[in-house]
Amino acid sequence: MKRFVMSLFILFFLASTPSVFGQEKKVEFDKNFSHVVYFWLKNPENIDDRQAFEASLKKFLRNSKYAQTKFIGVPAQTPREVVDNSYTYSLILSFPSKEIQNKYQQEEAHLKFIDESSSLWEKVLVYDSIGID
Repeated sequence: MKRFVMSLFILFFLASTPSVFGQEKKVEFDKNFSHVVYFWLKNPENIDDRQAFEASLKKFLRNSKYAQTKFIGVPAQTPREVVDNSYTYSLILSFPSKEIQNKYQQEEAHLKFIDESSSLWEKVLVYDSIGID
């Protein structure tokens, strides 16, 4: 009986540990500073360009020391007059402060992403915001 209870305890512990079964720890959106980027690729229909862009972007986010929330998106194609669905990709990041976001701007992973991928886009728009209470 002790073995059974101990086995259940170990199984429960392992199942509730995020890294054991490939579950990543979720990061809460930091309301102090948000960095929202929209990319328009030069050739949005080109599968090779899209794959290269996505691979570079994902590598950058894996290696970023500063970005917390890491969201990559594509237009949801919501048909409302106030919605702009013309971009190819969106990126939403959050940071604990403007100072940390400034460090992110100069980090190697971010600069490498720009170097690798800037030839793929024709336009980039950035919206930075600080939170209010």
